[in-house]
Amino acid sequence: MFTMSRRPVNPSRRLVDSGNVSFGASLESKTRSSPLLSIGLVILGAILLFAYSYSSGLQHIFDLIIQLYRTRGIDVSSKFEGGASCTLELQQALPILKKAYGDSMRSVLHVGPDTCSVVSKLLKEEDTEAWGVEPYDIDEVDDHCRKLVKKGIVRVADIKFPLPYRAKSFSLVMVSDALDYLSPRYLNKTLPELARVASEGLVIFTGYPGQHRAKVAELSKFGRPAKLRSSSWWIRYFVQTSLEENEAATKKFEQASAKRSYKPACQVFHLKAYP
Repeated sequence: MFTMSRRPVNPSRRLVDSGNVSFGASLESKTRSSPLLSIGLVILGAILLFAYSYSSGLQHIFDLIIQLYRTRGIDVSSKFEGGASCTLELQQALPILKKAYGDSMRSVLHVGPDTCSVVSKLLKEEDTEAWGVEPYDIDEVDDHCRKLVKKGIVRVADIKFPLPYRAKSFSLVMVSDALDYLSPRYLNKTLPELARVASEGLVIFTGYPGQHRAKVAELSKFGRPAKLRSSSWWIRYFVQTSLEENEAATKKFEQASAKRSYKPACQVFHLKAYP
């Protein structure tokens, strides 16, 4: 049976989901007391006016935070604008993955958007070689990313077709924010292809159902909106594709995560490569 890094339960969500009826009852009781309701509306109006007055300043602070992260090579736009980015999540989890996989991270292929950032981080690790596949057209990239593409370290390739690598070219293949946009028809080709080029294992970061949707601006790039699947769906699919869970890596990843109090915002699957 597969295990995975589970998303922590959000207490506030549980309260909202279980409190719909009581919220309605509370609203009804408040309408019976017009003085209290009037006072509440006045206070609410004052708060809204205060927030509106400072909205431009808050937006300026927000923009500065985004700019600071980008100057450090981290793309946080999707995390703030449309939900959790599993590529950003993977970057944050790299020290934990290093603990879990050890020598298996000596030769890594990352497949997913913003792969230049992931590859750059991996190349800073001692005794680690890294390559990347960007599944979508690269429009605006920095000079460092252009150099990685020019050297052939990062390639732009449609993952619906065979990858330009020999079998077992990499000890570990990492995937993020890529499989969620493929229909089962293309998954049947892409997932075995990812396993083909791995010699020791695969790590797959996928979104949770209901977590986020592709923004309208992304639809032309991805071709279709993300279809986020449940863990049970993925587990059945892995079994159908003859991919087995890497139980040893899963256990080490969970232990390292617990020590660092790390709770992934995405589903994380650890799989063995094909024999």
